[in-house]
Amino acid sequence: MAADHYEVLGVDRDATPDEIKKAYRRLARELHPDVNPSADAAERFKLVTHAYDVLSDPKQREQYNLGPQAGPGGSPFGSAQGFSGFEDIFSTFFGGSTGSRGPKSRRERGQDALLRVEIDLADVVFGAHRDLEVDTAVVCGRCNGSCCEPGTHEVTCDICHGTGSIQRSVRSLLGNVMTSSPCGTCRGYGTVIATPCTTCQGQGRVRARKTIPVDIPAGVDTGLRLQLPGQGEVGPAAGPNGDLYLEIKVRHDDVFSRDGDDLLATLEVSMTDAILGTHANFSALDGPVDVEVRAGTQSAEIVTVKSRGITRLRGSGRGDLRIGIQVVTPTKLGRGERELIERFAKQHKAEKPRLSQFQQGLFAKLRDRFLNL
Repeated sequence: MAADHYEVLGVDRDATPDEIKKAYRRLARELHPDVNPSADAAERFKLVTHAYDVLSDPKQREQYNLGPQAGPGGSPFGSAQGFSGFEDIFSTFFGGSTGSRGPKSRRERGQDALLRVEIDLADVVFGAHRDLEVDTAVVCGRCNGSCCEPGTHEVTCDICHGTGSIQRSVRSLLGNVMTSSPCGTCRGYGTVIATPCTTCQGQGRVRARKTIPVDIPAGVDTGLRLQLPGQGEVGPAAGPNGDLYLEIKVRHDDVFSRDGDDLLATLEVSMTDAILGTHANFSALDGPVDVEVRAGTQSAEIVTVKSRGITRLRGSGRGDLRIGIQVVTPTKLGRGERELIERFAKQHKAEKPRLSQFQQGLFAKLRDRFLNL
């Protein structure tokens, strides 16, 4: 139980402001740490200073003298319990509530945090692991979230006596009504931190950098947000952690692009390989790929390699790797090469150029074929 302020200063309850000030000055000279370095004197000095702060303020002294009220009284309707509608009306007109719900907790949930993470397209195929360095709020290591300097603790508020609220009687059309408002001394907590922690300044948390291991699942895409429960900031007074949200951004890849769960790529083949057919070997995002180019292949044809796309985020299996063929026509020919091509043209007896149905450009044609498969 908290000590009585009048007893701490050694004055009567009807003492004048001058008598209270004289008593404080006398005790302060006796107990000041510069004069009396003992631990007991230091603790008494804090009590004396707090008592003087309360009793020297006329408003706080009046509230202290009134003390906590027993509850609503004088109302012609008796107890207001169970009539939430009346409580709302009283709160609107008189700036408070008709009953006390107890002091509020210093412990609050921490804020959520948002972090943007860039990954490569290759990481999307099978997923990736990242150790993320984040600046966030963590529990104060000095006070362990108590908000008090080690060796000290919270003390019950002498104004509201631990209730967290001050009640007063208001005259209304319905009679005398008891209204309640948060205590201005303890801000509704019911307790006062006399000696705040010097590291966190009485917050119970500090800013620090910490490492958070994250497993990014396969199949994610730009704009997707992943929720990591309990990995956000710790709340005041070591309250529960908020959540951490990761917003994914997939970096551009110069060779491969994405269409849903499929990967798209363009394979350039020479004119002769397109005519005669060949095998092409190249490295995909997850290893080597062997592709057969059939004889007579035309530009913009699609070769599909099953299950070599992206692992599906929801469901099982993988998409496909779809490869668009681009036949490359040589632009510089030697004399011998040109003679061979001319001889081939005479033997093949190709038709002369003529107008036919309009053909889209290669890349537009490839795009439409990819999308319509």
